[in-house]
Amino acid sequence: MNTKGTLTLTALLGLSLAAASPAKITAQSIIVNPVETKLNVEVWVNKDASGKANPTYRKGERLNAAVKTNQDAYVYLFNVNANGEIDLFYPNSYEESNFVKAGVTRVFPPQGAKYTLTVGGPNGQDRLLALASKKELDLNDIARFAENQGFAEVRVKGQDNLARALSIVVNPLPADGWTTDVVTFRVGGTPVQGSATGTVTVTPGQGQSPAPQPQPQPTPNTSIEPGEKQDGSRDQAMVDAYARLKGEESLGTATTYALAWGDGLWQKFGGVGAYGDAVLLHANGSSRSYAVHGALLERYLALAKTENGGVRPPSRLGWAAGDEKVIPRNTYGTSGLYGFFQSGALYGTEKYGTFWLTGDVLKTYQGLGGSGSFLGFPTRDQYQLSGAWAADFEGGTIRTVNGVPKVYRK
Repeated sequence: MNTKGTLTLTALLGLSLAAASPAKITAQSIIVNPVETKLNVEVWVNKDASGKANPTYRKGERLNAAVKTNQDAYVYLFNVNANGEIDLFYPNSYEESNFVKAGVTRVFPPQGAKYTLTVGGPNGQDRLLALASKKELDLNDIARFAENQGFAEVRVKGQDNLARALSIVVNPLPADGWTTDVVTFRVGGTPVQGSATGTVTVTPGQGQSPAPQPQPQPTPNTSIEPGEKQDGSRDQAMVDAYARLKGEESLGTATTYALAWGDGLWQKFGGVGAYGDAVLLHANGSSRSYAVHGALLERYLALAKTENGGVRPPSRLGWAAGDEKVIPRNTYGTSGLYGFFQSGALYGTEKYGTFWLTGDVLKTYQGLGGSGSFLGFPTRDQYQLSGAWAADFEGGTIRTVNGVPKVYRK
């Protein structure tokens, strides 16, 4: 922070922690709530709305950031730069509040703002963290506003120190009361002529000219094609999957390029009607790509985020190994969805929710006929009972006894 009213956009990353369990601190995501939450937050920058591509900005180049939550929440944005310097970008004195309504995209700076975001360096990796909380947080031990100051002065330095400080701040919250998301970008290349030294430049008395707002996708000259990568090449497995699934009717149009995710690729689609948002997943080494939609996709990504910060598929499921299927009404009058993965499965119903099964419990269940059998749909996630796996269903239970799954009717 300098006396000329500039805030170095060095670190908008900071993840939060749960009261019921220790926060997970990682090099990639800083701090992650280990508890799966219904609250979700997304953060992106104008060069990469997918949040996965790690785009490069030159010093002096304008930057826009945006956040969106699926529930009403208080949002906090931290930036960590290559030197470990940290800034609190949001809340600030120029915005009325850091309370964000569900489903509303907040763009920074907004049109007419009295500050701009200008990348100032140093060269290297920056991380922008969005922390969303159902309750307003007390950050006085991390950052404080001085009189007539637009942005707070951050008292900690370094990604690990930020993670530790935030873990203390979120500790009083309910375990599912907060969540985080991180987007990365690099600073490098030839600086823009006359570039500023800070990232956030305050210009009192005048608003910036309207800047292009981050869109739900990187904005190419033409629409993004199924399987299209940022270099213009196509992933043939995704192209084939889109055709096989009649993508225009079931997936909709692509909203991101096909991007690296873990050891494979994924591409997001806008979805069509009741199908909901969708992705195509293509595991490295596989000749086929498969689709996951709506509630199953939401649960799949939530499991990944809880386990690894969302940087790869959740290990309990792995990559999709088949296209999502609609399951007709069973003897209990319940219909739903089924998603098959390398290491497990997801079953979803409006009546009970979306739950995962894996291993011998899943094999036993499917061997009986799955949701069409007397067991019906699962009513909760597979869980451990006395150190062994168990699962509950509409019409009974599966318990592992002496290493062997046993089936019990209700």
